[in-house]
Amino acid sequence: MYPAYGSRSRGRLYPQQQRSGGCLRIGIALAIAAFAIISFMGSKVYNPYTGQDQYVTISQDQEIALGLQAAPEMAAQFGGLEPDQDYQVIVDYVGNELVQNSSADQSDYPFEFHVLADQRTVNAFALPGGQIFVTRAMIDNLETEGQLAGVLAHEMVHVLARHGAERIAEAQLAEGLTGALVLATYDPNDPGSMRTAQVALLIGQLVQMKFGRDDELTSDTYGIELMGQSGYDPRAMIEVMRILEAAGGSAPIEFFSTHPSPDNRIARIEEAVSQVYPNGVPGGLIP
Repeated sequence: MYPAYGSRSRGRLYPQQQRSGGCLRIGIALAIAAFAIISFMGSKVYNPYTGQDQYVTISQDQEIALGLQAAPEMAAQFGGLEPDQDYQVIVDYVGNELVQNSSADQSDYPFEFHVLADQRTVNAFALPGGQIFVTRAMIDNLETEGQLAGVLAHEMVHVLARHGAERIAEAQLAEGLTGALVLATYDPNDPGSMRTAQVALLIGQLVQMKFGRDDELTSDTYGIELMGQSGYDPRAMIEVMRILEAAGGSAPIEFFSTHPSPDNRIARIEEAVSQVYPNGVPGGLIP
């Protein structure tokens, strides 16, 4: 018997309706995925600092604004800014030497350097737009002005090479494809299908971490040039790797959780130094 008129359960879908709804979801998902890919591929720009093309979806002004907005929250995660102004004075001095005496001075980024109060986490990082951070714990592990210059130069290259903007573009692409995947596979009658979103997000994070590690090696290479231009001995970066590797014996070094291993970086730095200074590093540079 056919059900009486009006007796259908509210919200119940019949096979034909289910197929129609599924096709619609897949169609929308494909459109979202296509839009995400086309938008990403159309965002290629030339970076005069690295001499390479890259995919970025935001302007330099937007990078600067995002960095400024995120800086307070970032500082709060590491106990706020260091109250001992002696730390800030030396970081400002070395940072300004790098900016004013290198090719970084030709960029439009307003570099600002911040010392974080965290005395346990050994780390340094950069936000898009020129906000550079270094923890007190990192500074306490360093021995010379040149070593601090190596850490800061490395982070400055992240800004100049627009690595943060690249990661934002990749995240936007991943979000677009993730949204398309979730929409295409989500079954409203099966709450368990939402696990697809969690898997897709995890994959996106792993891909971004891989790219981030490549950026670290690039920053080491170009950081050598910034140091040399500013009068600092680039070999101090090698000593930074050795000091932090030794310090990691008693406590984990956060710097190495998001960066390549010290051995790989030391070899890369030594190779880059020999390329920049084929006749040997000149004397008189600050160690």
